[in-house]
Amino acid sequence: MYAVIKTGGKQYRVEAGEKLKIEQIPADIGSELVIDQVLMVADGDKVSMGKPLVLGATVKATVLGQGRHDKVRIFKMRRRKHYQKHQGHRQNYTEIQITGISA
Repeated sequence: MYAVIKTGGKQYRVEAGEKLKIEQIPADIGSELVIDQVLMVADGDKVSMGKPLVLGATVKATVLGQGRHDKVRIFKMRRRKHYQKHQGHRQNYTEIQITGISA
């Protein structure tokens, strides 16, 4: 059984027991999350798609930790113009583990 959820402006295909890093959610480590923005639920051959959300479907997850991704380096340069710009960015994330899917 798997589901497609929407969180942080992105869509994820999740199954029970799976770990993933999503956009940062203000939650304590070890707390339980209930994600109710479920776009699709599939159980074998039975597939239910929402318009846009599946009514009554939820995904439960546990927060494993908060962190920051590796640094992304941005380098801009214009040749022959003596222009160089260095920039860096680290995005925050929340690591969760999917504990259950209910439809």
